[in-house]
Amino acid sequence: MNPRNLLNPISTLAAGLLLGAAARLFDIYAPTLGDIFSQMAVWILLGTLIAIYSPTQKAAMGNIFPFCMGMLLTYYATAALTRGVYSRTFIIGWTVFALLSPVMAWFAWMTKRRGPLPKIIGAGIVTVSILSSILLFDRLRVYDFLIDGLLVYFLFFKKINRPQP
Repeated sequence: MNPRNLLNPISTLAAGLLLGAAARLFDIYAPTLGDIFSQMAVWILLGTLIAIYSPTQKAAMGNIFPFCMGMLLTYYATAALTRGVYSRTFIIGWTVFALLSPVMAWFAWMTKRRGPLPKIIGAGIVTVSILSSILLFDRLRVYDFLIDGLLVYFLFFKKINRPQP
């Protein structure tokens, strides 16, 4: 099955809603998974996959925004229902991330084109993922290497058939 057939704003919203609630429940019941899903690298990977498998840049933007907003909505709704502790700073940070996600998806979609600019953008995405782990969450962990390795694979090695301009 082609992943692109699954990508539309309704399915990405549903995935975001599900993953947002799951991420919060992981925080409570599976702390290791909670640690992974509380960091940016996994969301950068998932957002990048949504973007690069979307058929057009416009579709990438339209698919990632409902994903991020759904994730944000259910994460904090679940946190409120479970009387979880969360900071206003994190809410603002993740909201800014979600609001900027269409722009980031536009750039991520470009990484599957030919030429030096797509490679520079891809390197930037990987760099941001690595730096987010170090600067925001103190250090790289074992799972960060796996996530960033997958990011490198999908950005630089995985072929995605789409017409070149």
